[in-house]
Amino acid sequence: MTQQLPILSLKKIYSGKVRDLYEIDDKRMLMVASDRLSAFDVILDDPIPRKGEILTQISNFWFNKLAHIMPNHFTGDSVYDVLPKEEADLIRDRAVVCKRLNPIKIESIVRGYLTGSGLKDYKQTGTICGLK
Repeated sequence: MTQQLPILSLKKIYSGKVRDLYEIDDKRMLMVASDRLSAFDVILDDPIPRKGEILTQISNFWFNKLAHIMPNHFTGDSVYDVLPKEEADLIRDRAVVCKRLNPIKIESIVRGYLTGSGLKDYKQTGTICGLK
């Protein structure tokens, strides 16, 4: 899915930097992760093959692992429950059926090492964003 994949049986309701949302009904939507690459809020020209599949697998792992302590937007429905087989086959590894909710917008970046402005801040002050 390095190119945009049309899901002809559902209406697209949102297109973000990496994910597209499609309306299923008034309670559910389909979230599809693309291979688009963004940096500094700009979508770059060259997508990364299978990136959407990997993002979806990582998200699914953590949402499932934490489901017993934190409710999430998963419905338990499969893409095969809401799409024709031909469409579901194309996006099954990069899409989830979600509840239509109002998100709490939180962004975090996790790195295995200190870099960028965090490293610069730490070198100057011994803290990152004021935290030791």
